[in-house]
Amino acid sequence: MSPSRRLPASEPGDRTRLPLASDPPICHYFEAGRCRSCTLIETPAAQQLHDKEQRCRALLPGVPEQAWLPSVPGGVRDFRNKAKLVVGGRPGRVTLGILGPDGTGVDLRDCLIQQPAIRTAIPHLARFIEDTGLPPYDVPKRRGELKFVHVTVSPADELMLRFVVRSEQALEVLRNSLPRLRRAVPAATVVSVNLLPEHKAVLEGEHEELLLGSSLAMDTGAGFALHLRPQSFFQTNTEVARALYAQAAEWIGLAGPSSLWDLYCGVGGFALHCAGAVPSVLGVEISEEAVRSARRSAREAGIAARFEAGDATAFALGSDEVPEAVIVNPPRRGIGGQLAAWLEAADGITHVVYSSCNPESLATDLAAMPAFVVREARVFDMFPHTRHLEVAVLLERR
Repeated sequence: MSPSRRLPASEPGDRTRLPLASDPPICHYFEAGRCRSCTLIETPAAQQLHDKEQRCRALLPGVPEQAWLPSVPGGVRDFRNKAKLVVGGRPGRVTLGILGPDGTGVDLRDCLIQQPAIRTAIPHLARFIEDTGLPPYDVPKRRGELKFVHVTVSPADELMLRFVVRSEQALEVLRNSLPRLRRAVPAATVVSVNLLPEHKAVLEGEHEELLLGSSLAMDTGAGFALHLRPQSFFQTNTEVARALYAQAAEWIGLAGPSSLWDLYCGVGGFALHCAGAVPSVLGVEISEEAVRSARRSAREAGIAARFEAGDATAFALGSDEVPEAVIVNPPRRGIGGQLAAWLEAADGITHVVYSSCNPESLATDLAAMPAFVVREARVFDMFPHTRHLEVAVLLERR
């Protein structure tokens, strides 16, 4: 991309900028010391975003100042589309929230960062759980049945409910109680049960059984929906995810490649948003569940993108083909030395869009790819009130 084709910094910022409140929201859970997950909630949102911008600039000193586009804020409340609720308490008096320092449940059903549809559903979920008689899992004593409820909301306010339980017996209780659950939470269009029999500090097990529906349709504002199956990953801030996808599609559209790989593609968000500007698009993702979601989304939208299940690095290193552009959206550890070396050496790759949730690993990976220069960069505040962030960069081969 030549300098003359650079996007004016004001354009994408004006289109995607979300409002910032001047004063921090008041969280009674934080003030009472019951929950400290939102460590920065008492810091004004504008200051939070400024600090994240400065952190990224310090970690990425090779990015020219003029390359930084206006950051995308994530809001101050009602922004989180997924609640991972620990089930605590006792039969007939359950808590839905987090675990306290002593391993007992702390009820957070009015958490202000959750989208309103989630907050509305939680009291009904609590009453439903109490009616089933399933005992909450007691972590210190290692007994009980119901461990977590994961609640995800779509832009249409439809819900996906996932119950994480210890035994097949609890699964059967929930299966038989499905009609009651649908009456209690009519917005639920997808319901599943996940089995986690082991005493582990994880949020879910490997086996998942669907009781209702198959996927939650996440409208990203691009004219089609991304289908989210129970074990598929999706960004927790829908509005910021929309801005992130739109920015990547804009960068790829201006680069104009004839072929594109989306590595670590998840449910296909980047690939599907960019497909209209690229003749050949391929997404690679290790989760077969996510690949099924991506294929369904492409099929229903009539988008000619292909998706394969596999390890991103192994796929790239083992392929005889090289695309003209690559999008990578790795986990916090980054893409690693092998994939970075492959991108560096693959002369046919002219552009890379790197979306990172960890600027430290991004800095390490960029240092391993000196053949590329950062043309544009942007901070996306996917996780307000925390130090976590998403930062995306457009790389062009020198």
